[in-house]
Amino acid sequence: MITIAHFVAVTFYLAAAAVAALPFARRVKAPVAGVVIALLLGIGAHATALAALTRQAGASSLTGLGPGLSFAGLVLAISLVVVESLAREVSLTLVAAPVAALVTVAGNLAGMQPFLEWQGARAVWLTMHIVLSFIGIAAYATAAAAGTMYLVARHELKSARFGAIFRFFPPLDTLDRVNHVASIAGFLGLTIGLALAAAYSFEYRALVLPQIIWGMGAWVGVSALALGRMLRGWQARRAAVMSAVTFASVVALYVVFRMASLNRGQFL
Repeated sequence: MITIAHFVAVTFYLAAAAVAALPFARRVKAPVAGVVIALLLGIGAHATALAALTRQAGASSLTGLGPGLSFAGLVLAISLVVVESLAREVSLTLVAAPVAALVTVAGNLAGMQPFLEWQGARAVWLTMHIVLSFIGIAAYATAAAAGTMYLVARHELKSARFGAIFRFFPPLDTLDRVNHVASIAGFLGLTIGLALAAAYSFEYRALVLPQIIWGMGAWVGVSALALGRMLRGWQARRAAVMSAVTFASVVALYVVFRMASLNRGQFL
């Protein structure tokens, strides 16, 4: 059931991206309702899969590589629904929905096996760290996607090429607002998630150097973005470049650590 539910979720995520691409094929209004419905159906199937895994494995079900990647895909899809519903746009789905599908497939292929088997307060503590950290990462990814789209749309405007991309993408102000709000949400989620991780590591003396380096790298990147906007008044273009570059660096760092890691069953 878990594998089938993941397959259904991936299918709906890709369907949402396909529906979102319709305005490129012909002049139609942004199909917000169709995209949101497809995403919600995917989220429902995805949540069902992870709920079944929790019933099977207990409170520590998200501690493995596969479950962690799957949960990351779910959180990204939920973030996407929130953003698209509020902005009444669907262009972000073209970027983020395939990413959510890819991460979910990677998690399913890695195997839905928890790395740890702890129960009780320790498992809940660790799970809360994972949940909040992934919420922060998903918001950070949303900020990076909006920032990348902002740079593309701005380039189209500067070059006076008013093609399908310019017509279909949201206004620059909307992309900038999404980048701003998502960066703050990412900062808050990662800050609380890492605080729980630090307290957990101190209490149980469970320090893993790659996790610390990668987590702090992600936190520094999203903190610089959020605080730069709030305290230093960074303008839209600078924030867009910073979000795209720093998030790409965080992803690259994860890939390097993942390839070098001996803990094949862990997220990192």
